[in-house]
Amino acid sequence: MNESQYIHKSHNVSVLIYHLVCPVKYGRVIFDKEIDHALKELCLELEKRYEVNFLEIGLDGDHAHFLIQSVPMYSAKKIAQLVKSITARELFQQFPWLKKKLWGGEFWSKGYFMSTVGKHGDEKKLKNYVRNQGVEKSYKPLHQGQLKLF
Repeated sequence: MNESQYIHKSHNVSVLIYHLVCPVKYGRVIFDKEIDHALKELCLELEKRYEVNFLEIGLDGDHAHFLIQSVPMYSAKKIAQLVKSITARELFQQFPWLKKKLWGGEFWSKGYFMSTVGKHGDEKKLKNYVRNQGVEKSYKPLHQGQLKLF
């Protein structure tokens, strides 16, 4: 897959990365080598049509993990809807027998897990970075780099 990169637009620069986990409807174990390959190819096609970049895809029998980079104009919800709806439709077209196995034509379960992923550090590192903005290095604040308001 690809590596994340800065995306330059006319008024912003971003590096937004999401971890999306999508369970298969009814917890059915359906991923095999053939379906895995087809899903990964579909994701590459999505990259060509939408401003999403699949950094990594991992499949585990009854659910899929996607590491996706996108642009600020796509919300996390929009990304999940895009991935789930298009991949489901296309997989049903390529593998018609899946509709029978999944009882009624829904590939993914309604829910999903979505989390942001930091390129430049974890939450703790970023909290400290933000907390210490404007604090002189020679001055020792009252509590771990944070000034007291009251």
